[in-house]
Amino acid sequence: MSSVSTATPSWLALRSAADDAARSTELAAVLARLLPSGPVVLHDLGAGTGGMTRWLAPRLPGPQEWVLRDGDAGILEHLDLDAVADDAGRPIRILTSVEVLEALDARAFAGASAVTASALLDVVTRDEAARIVRACVAAGAPAFFSLSVMGVVVLDPPDDIDATLGDAFNAHQRRDADGRRLLGPDAAPVLARLFADAGWRIRTSSTPWHLGPADAPLVAAWLDGWVDAAVEQRPELADDAAAYLARRSAQLDEGTLRVAVSHQDVLAWPR
Repeated sequence: MSSVSTATPSWLALRSAADDAARSTELAAVLARLLPSGPVVLHDLGAGTGGMTRWLAPRLPGPQEWVLRDGDAGILEHLDLDAVADDAGRPIRILTSVEVLEALDARAFAGASAVTASALLDVVTRDEAARIVRACVAAGAPAFFSLSVMGVVVLDPPDDIDATLGDAFNAHQRRDADGRRLLGPDAAPVLARLFADAGWRIRTSSTPWHLGPADAPLVAAWLDGWVDAAVEQRPELADDAAAYLARRSAQLDEGTLRVAVSHQDVLAWPR
């Protein structure tokens, strides 16, 4: 949750269906059993436009109050949660908080029944991950973090420079961004280890995107971003990357391109 969002409302809307299809319903069901009876309070980090809340709230008991926390006040203006209800059909209550993870206090989740996040961990630092864990442990609040990238992408049909671009993209994900060394694809394992070191139970689930011809707009946008990040990390790849994008775009137009993007969901809770 930096002060500038890493996503836009249009990108979040484009990926919403793929996200919802990938998230772990099994871990969500475990979280539901961990919640106390009666009213529950859930804090969602890097809330964006509320995608995690829309998917998860109907799977959890209530009544529910959600505290949506993001470093970008502008993106929180695009929340659309009026129709969201809990598992008994009761409307949920929404509060918002604009803040950055670098300033997350150990008491930030006091009174929380659970803490959630989606597609956030890969853009945080090790120190920020430790802050999240400390705050969860201090509150005794189970944590469900969804859709952390794992650094493995499989494209079909394969191409000779898939691996080269993938390695460059992963290096970009681990880059030093204005003095912040990002965790990138190491994020989910790092978070799980921090919780395990605190004595908490951990469950993980593989939650890849499986994208095909029906997802062409998302594949096109994802592919552009994937290649652009690789070239930003390794500018000498620019010419090869341009030819690569042309090949992949032709396959996308022909309906022959399929992409699997690895993610992992992590659930942690006190023993």
